Amino acid sequence: MKARVSGALLFALAAACSASSQSIDPAGRTIVERFAPPDGYARDAYPEPSFQSFLRSYPLKEFGAPVRFFDGRIKPTSYHVSVFDMPLLKQDLIQCADAILKLRSEYIYRERAYEKIEFTITNGMRVPFSKFAEGSRVIVSGSRTEWKDGFKKGRDREIFDEYLKFIYMYAGTYSLSKEAKSKSIERIRVGDFFIQGGSPGHAVLVVDLATHSRSGAKIMLLAQSYMPSQDFHILKSGADISPWYPVEAGSLTTPEWLFRENSLMSFD
Repeated sequence: MKARVSGALLFALAAACSASSQSIDPAGRTIVERFAPPDGYARDAYPEPSFQSFLRSYPLKEFGAPVRFFDGRIKPTSYHVSVFDMPLLKQDLIQCADAILKLRSEYIYRERAYEKIEFTITNGMRVPFSKFAEGSRVIVSGSRTEWKDGFKKGRDREIFDEYLKFIYMYAGTYSLSKEAKSKSIERIRVGDFFIQGGSPGHAVLVVDLATHSRSGAKIMLLAQSYMPSQDFHILKSGADISPWYPVEAGSLTTPEWLFRENSLMSFD
């Protein structure tokens, strides 16, 4: 059964999803600068550098920017509150899981930990960036894949982008859900993601977390790409503290998908 949210529920969410202006600074250029946690909450602490701090400090487009598809068209529905300033390809390639893989890869690439950039594609083959850097490429014939040598070597941006494009083409929610690690909601961290693998499937990334100083309750910001390829964007929520979502056991309802219980996963 598909887990897309019904049109009626989408309409209800859209009506309920106006973000509180008290928690948003339109001049802010990052998550930390633009979104203050509600009263009583403080952001969870993470070291610097870390994937968590990378996400929180990733540049955002100007407040009010629309979500655009890969071909430049504006997404007609508006379930977002901000857009990551992350370029798309002019092809329908960077969808939900791909955007998460890109952000994870960009962080590791920035830290020059090249040997840690490695993902599984849909047929189960592990594809490390280090092999591309050594001059090897994956040759695809139907469902069969094999390495072939003799290509350009290096770790420069051109080869890294070639690697990422290959991953976008041959990885997705199915492969990511198979290689990622399941996680209990009590152990949630920024950089984890809710995912349903399949065709179609979907994934949303946890880009911020805050904890209430008295109750210990947690809230989160969620971001996504979708189909077709579109800007990575921070979602509104149906809660009265929108765009923050309560961190709770059970299913998770976002504007365009309903995630089943126990959908939280992690790279680590």
